[in-house]
Order: sequence, then C-alpha cells, then structure tokens
Amino acid sequence: MRRALLAAVLALAACDGQPSPAPPLPTVAATHAGPYDAGPVTPPARGALLGAWVKPDSYSQPGRLEAIEGLQRDLGRRLDIVNTYRRFDEDFGTESDREFIRQGLTIMLSWASGDTRSITSGRHDDLVRAQARRVREARVPVLLRFRWEMDRPNLRAAMWSPEDFVAAWRYVRRIFDEERVRNASWVWCPTAEGFTRGEAPAFYPGDDAVDWTCVDVYAGSKLRPIGDLMAPFLRWAAARDKPIIVGEFGVAGVWGSAARVSWLRDAARTFKANPQIKAVSYFESDDDKGPTGHFRLANDPPAFAAFVELSNDRWFNPR
Repeated sequence: MRRALLAAVLALAACDGQPSPAPPLPTVAATHAGPYDAGPVTPPARGALLGAWVKPDSYSQPGRLEAIEGLQRDLGRRLDIVNTYRRFDEDFGTESDREFIRQGLTIMLSWASGDTRSITSGRHDDLVRAQARRVREARVPVLLRFRWEMDRPNLRAAMWSPEDFVAAWRYVRRIFDEERVRNASWVWCPTAEGFTRGEAPAFYPGDDAVDWTCVDVYAGSKLRPIGDLMAPFLRWAAARDKPIIVGEFGVAGVWGSAARVSWLRDAARTFKANPQIKAVSYFESDDDKGPTGHFRLANDPPAFAAFVELSNDRWFNPR
C-alpha cells in the first residue's frame, strides 16, 4: 500500500505541474463564526476535525479495530472521529468502542431507530434507557447521530411523517436527560438530496434539541461538485448557531481516478471555504448497491493519495 501510495503522490505532483482547467470556485454559504451551542463535543476554534467509517473485513471487535488502525497507518496520522453504526437494539460500549475511547478518539455513534410511533408509545423505553446508561458510562464526549438520513425515501414507512420523527427524537432525548446523560452531543443528519427535494427541513427537531447539524453527501449516481450537492443544506444551516459535521461523504469509483481526485480536492476547498463546517467524516466502504455505491478509496491509489493530501492539510489537523 505504501509503495503504491508514494507512486500515486508523485503522479499527483507531476499532474500539478501541468496546465489544467481552473477548478470551480468553492460554494460559500456557512460562515457563522460562533460561538456555537454544540453540547459537550466542542468544535475547534479554527479548522475541522477528520473522521471516517471504515468497513472492517469482519465485524468482530479485532476487525473493527484493525480497520481504523489500518487507515490511520496509511494516512500517517490519527483520526479525530470514528464513526460507528448500531442497530436500534445493538449496544454501545463494546470492546472496540472502549479501545477507541482509550486512544483519545471521539466516537460518533450512528444509532438507528425503530418505528417512530412505537418509540413514542413507550414500547422501547427499557431499551432506550439502557443505551442511555451505556453512553453515560463512557464518561467522555460522544457525538450521537440518532437515526441519521431519516429523510431517505426507503425509511418513510418507519418514520411515518416528519412530525412523528421529531416526536420520537424529542422522546428519546428526554429519556437520556432523565438518565443524566451529560456527555452526548446530539447530531441531526439528513441527506443532501433531502434538502434538494425540500423535504429534509421538516424533520428538524428544533434548535433546543440539536447540538450539531449534519449532512451526508455523495457523488454516487451523479458526478457533481460537492459544493453544488451541499448548497441547499449549507444555506439552511448557515442561519443556525450550530457547528456542522459532514457525517458521510464519498465519491464512487465508477467515475475513475482522475475525477475522484478532482472531486476530493474540491471537497477540501469547499470544507475550508465554509468555516462553520467543523468536522468531516469519509465513508471508506463499498455498499451492496452496485458501482455507484462503491466509495472505498484504498483500492484506488491516486484517489487515496488525494485523501491523504486532504487529511494532512493543516486545516484538518486543528488539534
């Protein structure tokens, strides 16, 4: 991996020495300078934290640890944030969670929900209380991304309506408050497409119930600059005194190495041009939805080199 990465970095440097079309100007919208009402996970004063989800070879505890450790070795730096996914009935506080915490990494717990009306009916109170206690027992700040991408069309049956989702969010947060959870920053994270369609804002639980705003954005089925994809969200988020985390971002391998390099470089420029973006997290994984869902960079040396370039930029090393 290291040898291929070095060759790719040299190739990128050589390309930079040749005349090329001027890159698009980055989209600028989210410039709120703070102070932010962000909860216990404090955003950096300048720059943005870097995180990732890395799909492990096996979903064992050693597999989860090796996935993150392998990415960190190849990047030549430690991550700030580790994204981890859990089903509604899946426990937080596993062996790998504890090890990441021991290493000083901030965990972003992407916690799926069940049917919203079954939550507000009280059917899952014991489950929610138990998860709340596990988060509290971590004793370090945690980003809690409850039912991310709630605006996806394939979740409409379980969400029922935006109003039902908001009620479920507030219901779960109230239980966490009752369990004296003081170390969770609540992250509200719809999709960029949901803002383009105009549907996502209706799912917002309110400024008093959200600590970080968030968006997931991909160049999957369409290759468009990330600033274009994020623009409706950025304009909306700019009006709030909340820091922004890009909870997932990725560019599909189907577009080819050169296009991926360009897209990632434009992503870095866009993130830096919107200083309200205080954290970004790459989705280093291929899903099962076909080529437009394959976002893994490690098997594409030029694209991975562009990600190394981003990750070693001082802006993404605020600590």
